[in-house]
Formats: sequence, C-alpha cells, structure tokens
Amino acid sequence: MSFSSPPPAMVPLLPENAPFTPEQRAWLNGFFAGAFAPAMPGALPITADAVAALAKTDTAPQAEIDDGAPWHDPAMAFEERMKHAEGRPLRRRLMAAMAQQDCGQCGYMCESYADAIANGGEKRLNLCVPGEKITARTLKSLVEESPATPQAPAPKAAVVPAPKTIQKAPGYTRESPVDVTFLSRRRLTKEGSEKAAYHIEFDLSRSGLDYAVGDSFGIYPQNDPALVDAVLAAIHAPPDFPIMDRTLRDVLLNDVALGMAPDALFALLSYITGGERRHKAKQLAKGEDPDGDAAGLDVLATFEKFSGVHPDPEALVECLDPLQPRLYSISSSPKAIPGLLSLTVDHVRYFVGERLRQGVASSFLAERLQEGAKLKAYVQRAHNFALPARGDTPIIMIGPGTGVAPFRAFLQERQAQGATGGAWLFFGHQHQATDFFYEEEMEALQKQGVLTHLSLAWSRDDDKKVYVQDRLREAGWTIWEWIARGAHLYICGDASRMAGDVEKAFIDIVAEHSRRDTDSARQFVQEMKRGGSYQTDVY
Repeated sequence: MSFSSPPPAMVPLLPENAPFTPEQRAWLNGFFAGAFAPAMPGALPITADAVAALAKTDTAPQAEIDDGAPWHDPAMAFEERMKHAEGRPLRRRLMAAMAQQDCGQCGYMCESYADAIANGGEKRLNLCVPGEKITARTLKSLVEESPATPQAPAPKAAVVPAPKTIQKAPGYTRESPVDVTFLSRRRLTKEGSEKAAYHIEFDLSRSGLDYAVGDSFGIYPQNDPALVDAVLAAIHAPPDFPIMDRTLRDVLLNDVALGMAPDALFALLSYITGGERRHKAKQLAKGEDPDGDAAGLDVLATFEKFSGVHPDPEALVECLDPLQPRLYSISSSPKAIPGLLSLTVDHVRYFVGERLRQGVASSFLAERLQEGAKLKAYVQRAHNFALPARGDTPIIMIGPGTGVAPFRAFLQERQAQGATGGAWLFFGHQHQATDFFYEEEMEALQKQGVLTHLSLAWSRDDDKKVYVQDRLREAGWTIWEWIARGAHLYICGDASRMAGDVEKAFIDIVAEHSRRDTDSARQFVQEMKRGGSYQTDVY
C-alpha cells in the first residue's frame, strides 16, 4: 500500500478499501490528523512502512480495536470473561484474567497492567490482589503459551515524540509510601453482631498527603506475629536465621505473604520430598487438587500437610509471594477535619477446619496497631468515582456494609459545600439493632437536610431476607424521577453479587418507568456509565 504526498495544508486519509477495520481506520485517520496538523510545525511524514507496522502490531489503542473489552465488568464470572476474550490479542486475554475492579493495588489499572505484561515491561504476574491465585496462574499460562512476537521495525521517520514520564510525589503510588500515624479505632458493630467492623482514624498532618472524596487509602500491613511464629515452628527454623542483613522472622513478618500458598511453594516441596507426597506436591503446583483441600492451603496449612519437610529458609522466602498493600475506600472528607483520614473496615475472620484464619490487613488494623504507631501508606487517586461537579446535582448512593464508606465521605463533602441537589442513601446489613453503621451520624445528617432519603435493608431481621436491591425496586418510580432530573448513581461494595444484583434492579426500573424494553434499558445504563453518571467502587 502506498500514499501520495499531500499538499502541505492537507491531511492524508485512509481510503474506504484500506485493509483495516472501521475502528482501526478511524483511529489512524485521527492519528494522521494530529501528526499533520498545521499547529505541529516540523511534523514528519508518516511512511507506508509505519502504517504497515501499525496494521500488523498491537500499538493502536485496543479499546477501539476490540470493542472496549466487553468483559470489563467486575460482576462477570472469571470463566465468562475468559470466553469473551477468546481470539483477542494477548494483552486483552491478560486483562480478562484480572479481577476487573481497577482497584489500583497492583500499581496499574487492569488495562495498563495487562499492557505492561504483554510488552515485557512488567515481569511480576502476581500483583492482582483481588484476582487471587487463579489470576496469577492464568497470567503465567497465557504468557508461556504466547510465542515471543518480534518487534515491528521502527518507522523510518518519527511520528510523535515519546511521552514524558510523569513522576508522582511520594505517597501517591504503592512504590513510594510515606509514614502516617494511627490515631484510634472504634467498633461500629454492637454486642451480639455476627460481624466486627471498625471505624479507623489516621493523622496525615505530617505526612504531606492530601486526598479527595472517592480516593482510596493503601496500607502496608504486617503479618500476624502468631502466624509467623507458627510457620517458623513448622519448618524448624530459628527466628534469627540471617536473610541478607535481616532476620527470617522480620522478613516473614513484613515482606512475604503467608496466605494462600503459591504454586512455587508446592514446586519447592516437590523437589525435597519423595513418593506419593512428591506426586501430590507436583499436582498442587499445576493447580490440581488431589485431596480436595487445596482451597484451604495457606503457607502454614501447607507445611502441616507436608509435615516433617523443612526447606532452607532462603529458598522458602524466594518462592513466597510479596506481601501486597491493601486498599480501602476513604470514609471521610478532608473538608470535615483537615489532616484526618478515616476508613471503615470489616475484620475478616473465618474458620478452616478448627483453625481461625484472619484477614492480614483487617486484623492488623482492628487488633494490633497501637495508638501513635507509624505505618507505611499511600493515597490511590479515584478512577472514575467522584461527586458531580455541581452541588445541585442529586446523588443516589448504594452501599451495604462497609460499602457505605465513600458515601459517608460524600455526605461530609456535600455538607461542607452546602450542596442542594439532594442525597439518597441505600444502606443494608444483617440486623438493624447491631449492624447499623454510623446510625447517629446518618440521623443527624437527615435532620440537617444533607441526607434527603435513607432507605434501609436488613437481611436477617425477618423471615424474608431484604437487600438493598429490593429497596431500590420498591422506590422505582421515585428513583426514575431522580434520574430524569440528572441524578448520579453510585454503587460501592461486593463485586461478585451485590453490584450485579443492583445493576439488574436498576435496569428493570429504567425499563418499567421509562417504557423501554430490557435491551434499551441496558443501553441506557451503559450510556450513563460512559457519561459518568453511573459509577462503581467494587471489590
């Protein structure tokens, strides 16, 4: 394919019969327009070789080429996401394997993490915290199965200058956390609750950090010292065994994950055991489940299963995953109390057999941090989760359990702004008597007119379970009136069920009260998402 040189003031356009999809052609035409615009003095011509390279490689924005990743829905099952991605470029299959929450815990968004792996810039395949082991295992498999693709030859003439790297200030990436001070905790759930949730406060005044409502807070936790000591005992290793210039106990406490055992640990065990145990270790390393207990095998349980096996401490540390930071939605506004930041945290606790397991970060925050203690943390800027620019825009917030966190911050912000648009909160939990987070605050905000409506759903107070999506349906006509007035809708909480159930309820409301069919109502919701009036913060 060849192009004739255009007059100086004209932009070359691809003909209709060029060997590109309409999306690729539109992207390239826009690309040419930018490169040949008169406002770009000295722009160099785009050669046929460069265009051919673009046609053969993955350099054009994939969101345009492959329909914007239709699997990018955190409520979609892993298997369904992977099916949607069949036949797509490697970077899109990598993206489909991720948790699709754009949580930022990996230091990227899902799309940019996938791009970094695909182009070889990121070798770490285990950074997706919510994706868990299935994501890490699938990423590894996809990378191994994809043959190395030779790089397209560089164009003979430069097209656009390389973008400048933007350096973020300390405290705004996981790679550069800063010290913050733990102030206090208070329990939100009352006596008799089946859950334990806490309001946690930090002092940022000496950290140099600021934040906005909708942002998240990343903390670097420590492992439970009792768990660390149990692992040391299981492998018969002394706590002061030297690892570089530190001790083994310090590394196990601060640097490596002791949760679900990684495949590399099973591979290590397969080298230092024999017989049937070696065979089982190999099976576990491949993702198989020979004894039906793989889902419960954390690092300690693994050494209990393979009792008597004592790996070299350095080899053990090398095969464990790094301890990742944990992100929490911020539940305060900086306009309420400058220099203070709060979180709303469920203390994760559950039994596997007779042993109590605890969330790494939640138990660190709920039990072990002492008042005045310093810890490493950073602010993760919100990705498409923010209040409307205008205070007269109504907002509808749906946040059961700890999903109420960012909406407490929203309400504090709206109060400080004197917003007039109206605010409606849907909150739910198990029991009203024990699980009503921030009850007094919400009642006060209602009296002050900051919170216009408060709809509550308690799933264990009656024989019939009631959830936030049920309350949403009950208020369908009024919800639609608010949407017709330009209201923004926000969802925060569980991605696996709640967010999908709420979206389905909202689609039904749109269909019923706007007299659309289901497909048109679904399209209406998609347009709201694209326009920023339907936003989610799910995990």
